[in-house]
Amino acid sequence: MSRSQCPRCQRPSSHCLCALIPSITNDTAVLILQHPSESGHALNTARLAALGLTNAELRIGERFEDLPADDGVENYLLFPGERAIGVCDLAQASVPLRLIFPDGTWRKARKLLHLNPGLASLPRATLPEGLVSRYRLRKAPMPGALSTLEAIVTALNLLEGDHRFDALLKPFDAMIEAQIAAMGAEVFQRNHAGTR
Repeated sequence: MSRSQCPRCQRPSSHCLCALIPSITNDTAVLILQHPSESGHALNTARLAALGLTNAELRIGERFEDLPADDGVENYLLFPGERAIGVCDLAQASVPLRLIFPDGTWRKARKLLHLNPGLASLPRATLPEGLVSRYRLRKAPMPGALSTLEAIVTALNLLEGDHRFDALLKPFDAMIEAQIAAMGAEVFQRNHAGTR
């Protein structure tokens, strides 16, 4: 018998995060392209971001035929690349911006770019170096690697005001704490402590 699930945040009803999810207005549009393997993941942070922002869209799939959209908005892919510019430099833009975030493991994110040449050809933006993730349950594949939610919060804070989007991290922190409590402190210490 399966546990009941909140239809909005898709967490088990006993661990619903909806009361902690804010509604924050963002001028910079956010588009999250989620690899299908991430959508059912217990620690899915992209959904929290999409629910907490008024100007965000979450799409699930491997192929996105209509990208980049030709709607007068300047699109930037948040992903490392040779000619990537720092997100801070986008703050000077005089046109509306859309940040596109591939959501999945690094391997799956690269696959999304491979399958979507229009996406791969977009100008790229990156976050500052030296950031530290709060995501204590996943090993970071490289220094500075953040969860999708953390990357969105960091980018929007840089573009629209320092700490304005930090409230999005409350359901994220609660989700991690609940997961640690469920596995027990000893298991967490053995498998995850010191993985950041």
